[in-house]
Amino acid sequence: MQSLFQILMLLLDILWFFIIAHVIMSWLINFQVLNLRQQFVAQVWYGLNRLLEPIYSRVRRILPPMSGIDLAPLVVLVAVYALRIVLINNAAAFY
Repeated sequence: MQSLFQILMLLLDILWFFIIAHVIMSWLINFQVLNLRQQFVAQVWYGLNRLLEPIYSRVRRILPPMSGIDLAPLVVLVAVYALRIVLINNAAAFY
């Protein structure tokens, strides 16, 4: 069972990294530091969008529309962190 706990923590860490990378890339693209005409940047951007958009879309359905501000990544980050806390506090159940 300890392996299951470690796998869940690893998956949450990977999701956390992908969300942070997506947020930073969106800022860099919006401030025109990165350009989507570059093939590598476009591939990474579209790959992150395909991974995270199903999660964001579920959160966006719940959140009220906020003119121009997308809080879905923040809500997902808080949810991932809350899941980590719950898993760590209940780690004894995995041993």
